[in-house]
Amino acid sequence: MDPCTIVTNIRSIFSLPDVVVRINELIDAGETTNLELERVILNDPALTAKLLKFANSSYFGLSGRVDTVLRAISIIGHKELRNLVVASSVTETFKDIPSNLVNMDTFWYHSVTSGVTARLLASSVDSRERFFIAGLLHGVGRLILFSQYPKESAKVLSCINQGEEAAIHAERKFFGFTHAQLGAELLRQWRLPVNIWKTVEFQLDPMHEETYKYDASTLCAAVNIANFIQPCTNQKANGEKSIPTHAFEAWNLLGLTPEIIESVIAVTRLQVIELFNIVR
Repeated sequence: MDPCTIVTNIRSIFSLPDVVVRINELIDAGETTNLELERVILNDPALTAKLLKFANSSYFGLSGRVDTVLRAISIIGHKELRNLVVASSVTETFKDIPSNLVNMDTFWYHSVTSGVTARLLASSVDSRERFFIAGLLHGVGRLILFSQYPKESAKVLSCINQGEEAAIHAERKFFGFTHAQLGAELLRQWRLPVNIWKTVEFQLDPMHEETYKYDASTLCAAVNIANFIQPCTNQKANGEKSIPTHAFEAWNLLGLTPEIIESVIAVTRLQVIELFNIVR
């Protein structure tokens, strides 16, 4: 059992909508016009509505109302368009996940929170959107495991009260790989950019791969900061026993102090509910 084989076997179950695949193809072609992209998007009214909501959200902070898909594309660009199209569609991709293993609203709330946090931690404006997508999709490997291996997944979840590192160890014991590796393989086969799926792949061991050390550390830091944020609570960034070693390493690499983390949490709280309502 390996991630590539599993994803190949379940791609018909967890596949992106045709419109997303088509937009990916057009953007990969490199010479696609905004009008061509607009024509494809307008054929999907639900995607059109979500894209315009994104463009008009505080997430972008644009001045003036964006009232057409063409204007939205011209403002956010093709790379960010691809990311937002995936974000707009991904929650519909994962259905029939066992409810005894995961509450999907809680799962996607945490995923959106991870995405917003990763975006805030991004080192440059140009990289913000891909970090949002990496954060949003960082846990999809878990959904595949929940769907395909519910009994083993239940055993893994029973280890979480011992800490995240215990759960990761259990994944390697039962499956031979982690949910991060499995999720990265799905994103690779979805043809997302390599710097997104590689970031997801190394999120649990960000120091392992020098090329993606900073990106993976940013995602790792974001996910573990997001763990402090729960719907309708004011949980503080404490409880060090629940923080895995690789998170401390990532925070140290990025120079994140407790004060900075608290500040990031405060800003994330202001953005996450609006985005969650759009995505979910």
